[in-house]
Amino acid sequence: MSNTITETNFNFPGQKSLYKGKVRAVYNINDEELVMVATDRLSAFDVVMPKGIPYKGQILNQIATKMMEATQDLVPNWLTATPDPNVAVGHLCEPFKVEMVIRGYMSGHAAREYRAGKRMLCGVPMPEGMKENDKFPEPIITPATKAEMGDHDEDISREDILAKGIVSEADYVVLEDYTRKLFQRGSEIAASRGLILVDTKYEFGKTKDGQIVLIDEIHTPDSSRYFYAEGYEERQAKGEAQKQLSKEFVRQWLISNGFQGLEGQTVPEMTDEYVESVSERYIELYENITGETFVKADVSNIDARIEANVLAYLK
Repeated sequence: MSNTITETNFNFPGQKSLYKGKVRAVYNINDEELVMVATDRLSAFDVVMPKGIPYKGQILNQIATKMMEATQDLVPNWLTATPDPNVAVGHLCEPFKVEMVIRGYMSGHAAREYRAGKRMLCGVPMPEGMKENDKFPEPIITPATKAEMGDHDEDISREDILAKGIVSEADYVVLEDYTRKLFQRGSEIAASRGLILVDTKYEFGKTKDGQIVLIDEIHTPDSSRYFYAEGYEERQAKGEAQKQLSKEFVRQWLISNGFQGLEGQTVPEMTDEYVESVSERYIELYENITGETFVKADVSNIDARIEANVLAYLK
């Protein structure tokens, strides 16, 4: 088993605060920039798994970096540097309290709602007569907001976002426009790799000078669902499951082992063999999504490597 990084407690010069998310640790430097470390933690059903996945942090960070670079002509983003395979540095932003989820196909949460008889998702109508994984006539934006209690995201409509003053109408128009542009570009990139970008989420923030920018990650297997384009039509016609490139395989393994993050359930044992297989799947995801061979970083002492690289950058 390779070494992994699941916890970070660096103390960088000018460090004001440290925020620990489910997967990333975010260091505020002098209230000017953020140093975001992508760890090897794996989260599913809002629960962090007990073991890290080798190279996962590097994979997520490098996919997000490549996708930010491939979309910066369309939408400004927070990123300024990547001093280490697991680290992104960028402008300090005030995040919007909504996630912009966009769906080109009726999969995942949308399909579950549809099966339950709902034909409206976040105030957006879904056509009658669709089956799971069918393409929507037009991509739909179904925003989510962080619940006050716990980590579960909650569906919310555009009307509610504006009515509750979560985002101003002027800003929300920009968020919708950016979301559609990013999804269009992401779909084109995916198609060039023989993939379908099914659905994804984007997060945005405002810089100190009031510019709206893309933040966090983009088009990674943790924030997006991909299908293989080859055989998609045939599988749909036969009512077969689609071949996916996403974190869904982890969720399915957990479900088959009796875990869905519900009270009283315990995470099944993750053997070294299973952890290794998840790492291999993430490498496959990286190579399919980017079209490049994955180059493993030196993991003999990840903490020391990250610290040295970030310190050198901050100097």
